[in-house]
Amino acid sequence: MSAVREGLPEGRYGRSADERADRKLKIIGSVLGAALLGMVGWIGWDYVAGQSVSAEVIKFQVISDTEVKVHLEVRKESSVTGVCSLSSQDKEHAEVGRADFTFAQGRSRVDEIVTLKTTSRAAMIELVGCRPAPSAG
Repeated sequence: MSAVREGLPEGRYGRSADERADRKLKIIGSVLGAALLGMVGWIGWDYVAGQSVSAEVIKFQVISDTEVKVHLEVRKESSVTGVCSLSSQDKEHAEVGRADFTFAQGRSRVDEIVTLKTTSRAAMIELVGCRPAPSAG
């Protein structure tokens, strides 16, 4: 009796077509993954490095129905004049005050208490954002 072979011996004649395709997919996936990671890193760096003025509300105190004292910590380049926008809302989340505050001090970190005027009693304060002041030139 003779034995009949159904196919080639396993592993004897190199990789199969499926193994080559799997390897190509792994290479393509690795390249695309690295490109995506690089792009996310670049966007993140651009976002962080592009913000030359930033701030944080440390605390606030409602003084009256028409006034709120806000303690801000502003971080900026010492040569930059920064402008930060604040908004205040009442208990129903309706805006009752909004103002821009300018920080021209020649320091990179400024701690300052500003007064925000309101149309009715404020319940919360929101730092809308900060930006460099437009140059007067």
